Amino acid sequence: MARTNGHTKGFTKLPERVLKTDLHQYSNRRRTDGPYADNLDLDVLVVGAGFSGTYLLYEMRKAGYKTVLYDAGLGFGGTWRWNCYPGARVDSPVPIYQLTIPEVWNTWSFTTNYPDWRELQAYFDHVDKVCDLSKDSAFETVVTSAEFDESSAKWTVKTADGRTVKTRFLIIAAGFAAKRYVPAYKGMDDFKGVIHHSSFWPTEDVDVKGKRVAVVGTGASGVQIAQEWGPKVEKLTLFQRTPNLALPMGKRDMTKEEQDGVRSHYDYLFNLRESTFAGFLYDFYEHNTFDDTPEEREAHFEKLWKQEGFGLWLGGYKDYLFDMKANREAYNFWAKKQRQRIQNPKKRDVLCPLEPPHAFGIKRPCLEQNYYEVLDADNVEIVDISEKSSTQIEEFVENGIKTADGKIHELDVVALATGFDITTGGMTSMGLKSIHGTYLKDEWKSSANTYLGTAISGYPNMFHLYGPHGPTLLSNGPSSLEIQGRWIRDAINLIERQGLKYVDPTPEATKQWKQRINDLSNATLMPTTRSTYMGGSVPGKAFEQVNYAGGVGAYREEIRTVFPDFKGFKTVSATAS
Repeated sequence: MARTNGHTKGFTKLPERVLKTDLHQYSNRRRTDGPYADNLDLDVLVVGAGFSGTYLLYEMRKAGYKTVLYDAGLGFGGTWRWNCYPGARVDSPVPIYQLTIPEVWNTWSFTTNYPDWRELQAYFDHVDKVCDLSKDSAFETVVTSAEFDESSAKWTVKTADGRTVKTRFLIIAAGFAAKRYVPAYKGMDDFKGVIHHSSFWPTEDVDVKGKRVAVVGTGASGVQIAQEWGPKVEKLTLFQRTPNLALPMGKRDMTKEEQDGVRSHYDYLFNLRESTFAGFLYDFYEHNTFDDTPEEREAHFEKLWKQEGFGLWLGGYKDYLFDMKANREAYNFWAKKQRQRIQNPKKRDVLCPLEPPHAFGIKRPCLEQNYYEVLDADNVEIVDISEKSSTQIEEFVENGIKTADGKIHELDVVALATGFDITTGGMTSMGLKSIHGTYLKDEWKSSANTYLGTAISGYPNMFHLYGPHGPTLLSNGPSSLEIQGRWIRDAINLIERQGLKYVDPTPEATKQWKQRINDLSNATLMPTTRSTYMGGSVPGKAFEQVNYAGGVGAYREEIRTVFPDFKGFKTVSATAS
């Protein structure tokens, strides 16, 4: 549970034996002036400095609103400030994984089509510099409560370090992965080695060369850490609950000249990414699976495989996410391709079973580079911790992890790649209180409810994006968040122009939107398994669809229909007493 704190006045400070699990542990008031001042009175407060918050700080300032941004991290970047674990890399390619701010994309070039966390931090530093954003931003600032006063039509927001701010509009840009999930394993405090959650990884990293290490979890971070660590360590133990149906990334270098050659088309590409299902530059195939002969299907699958990236997932037959028989064709092709890369027959069956662990594509696949070759090596052990196994993690002990079969896996370093309280956790952990006296964390225990994926009944003049009931996890992030960001900007402009005190979604409209979310999801195979799309794996959390499953393009058109008369909202005039 070590975190190295560096050097102080000639001596080395011992590492803290603290496993950080909550954002408030990073709270630190840097200054007392500017955006760090107490008792600020704002037009707009944005909470979160990832793509969403960065974009809305830029847009709201440009629209003339007095705007400040709060974020718990050390700078702009959101998930890319926290996810600095070994191998952390984005799975959406350049050029679509960036903001559409012209002065930014015209002056920035990436070095690869799939940038890692270091390059993405550098990108956000560039955005900050070009747009001069830091002057209106307070970092290491953690929101702990927010309450709306109907008479003044202002939110009172408080922070972990005791500051208070009043704001007319509150924008929650916490994203889908703001609250980490650390399982309450017995004995974690007894472990004498080093342990970190992937998303609270120390920036100075952890030396694992020649050591015995473990990765708990096989989501995106688990896959990336495992393939990074495997070749360096004495032994890697991967604790797998469900195999990741990973796809080849196809990472390659990109020159500035190459990007300059297509920069004149960026506006077109940015618009195109908002018209497809998942916000990429390609879409599902127009045929149904069995419209084609077996030979034609094989040829189409091969084409998608050579395309690499998410080709097989997001360019597949248009019916494969709706029909289990069609889905099995896609899975069989995937298994055939990946099994060829694994020589150890036992590992082959664990990592790429002939019988699918779930329908292909209803969990977001990870993009990998050499994952299967790394796990095939002799210094890697794979431990099945699924519910059906007899080798689940029982407890941590001083020298490692003990599984239910009594075996102790001796370890020096453990990476908890156990994910997040997905999609809703960031919003439910900041003390949001409704005008009815209830708290969001309690309201959403049984089910998340929003209107349009941008507003919540009982929380007037509060908007959110890249959270529940938008395309979110079913999309390339910047594609959907800019659609929502523009909608929020335009909603606030309309409130001002129409002389409204506040707007608040009605319970009826909320109920209809929830039904819309469920109807879209229930038509697919997604409800057949628990996944990040269906609420995540945190114990006790509702099993429900938390994303808009109709596609980015359809979502863009649908949410616009409520303007200009705020259909589905209760509107209160500024002249009302």
